[in-house]
Amino acid sequence: MAQQTIKRDQIAQKIAEKFDIPKKTVVEMLNYFTELIGQYIKQGNKVKIPGLGTFKVRERKARSAINPKTGEKITVPAKRVPRFTPAKELKELVK
Repeated sequence: MAQQTIKRDQIAQKIAEKFDIPKKTVVEMLNYFTELIGQYIKQGNKVKIPGLGTFKVRERKARSAINPKTGEKITVPAKRVPRFTPAKELKELVK
């Protein structure tokens, strides 16, 4: 089976059809949903959505690395990165 990339508009279309609401409204809702998750995890909160998973921020420590082009040693600074952990139900669905 060939892998396909499903985009936000395709998801919005399916939701709009299922609940008989305008696709434009669904797109706005999905955009706001994404924005809210970003705001919450930026504040250090976890966002847990049953059946889907948990969004959170992970702290990466500073580390040394080598620039592959020059071979020069560089220091990669510490940073915060978003992390998603899928729920058990989602893992089971994919099996």
